[in-house]
Amino acid sequence: MLAAVLLMAGCASRSPTNAPVEDRGTFGARPTPGAVDPGSVKQLPGFENAGKPGYYTVKPGDTMIRIGLENGQNWRDIVRWNNLENPNIIEVGQVLRVVPPTNENPLVVTRPVSPGSAPASSTAPAQAASAAKPASAPANASPAPTGGDEDIAWIWPAQGPMVAGFDEAKNKGLDISGKAGDAVVASADGRVVYAGAGLRGYGNLVILKHNNTFLTAYAHNQTLLVKEDQNVKKGQKIAEMGNSDADRVKLHFEIRRQGKPVDPAKYLPAK
Repeated sequence: MLAAVLLMAGCASRSPTNAPVEDRGTFGARPTPGAVDPGSVKQLPGFENAGKPGYYTVKPGDTMIRIGLENGQNWRDIVRWNNLENPNIIEVGQVLRVVPPTNENPLVVTRPVSPGSAPASSTAPAQAASAAKPASAPANASPAPTGGDEDIAWIWPAQGPMVAGFDEAKNKGLDISGKAGDAVVASADGRVVYAGAGLRGYGNLVILKHNNTFLTAYAHNQTLLVKEDQNVKKGQKIAEMGNSDADRVKLHFEIRRQGKPVDPAKYLPAK
């Protein structure tokens, strides 16, 4: 008992400067709210090109497929132009080149990305294209046109009635109804730049590049009949209508002019 009392008295006699304190030095210091440590700022690839024409800053939710669609390019070309080792790894704030180098025509040069490096689906693996049936026209059809970009004689991609029109905010194309298995055809000559199910909200999707100005997208199919880098002719059957990632059987059809959705009804012939 005596020893305990002496011990307590000894502790009480120590200087208060020896009591534990919070280290407010450089190491372990709490950051001031809102302050940024310059050494911790990560410069993302391409930051020096942010805001320049022909470059795109990655936003939350972006995938290479979506970036390609939004900028009117083949996603594989964008991967190559930016020397991306893995197209699944992009960061918000990263800046990507989305126009070809001045010495390259994206419709002529098509170097494939290494096998197994296609962007992963945000919902399910893009298996539809790998299981695609042979197309009704040969894969070595004539290349997509490179001149007279605005001069395209479009045709309707499906025969059913239109059930939803273009609305830039709510519906970036036309919705055409039909029965499961109805033919979906290419609206103009072009090249397949995407065939799969890797873009959320579109289901089994085909994207065609027609020239340096126009892309078309064909969504919600039940079966895809073409593969990437295949050339197709206007009127060629490229898919069968379905309801993948949709509440009913329909074709969602978009025309993109330099990546911007435009009203297909202004380009298609009157029914």
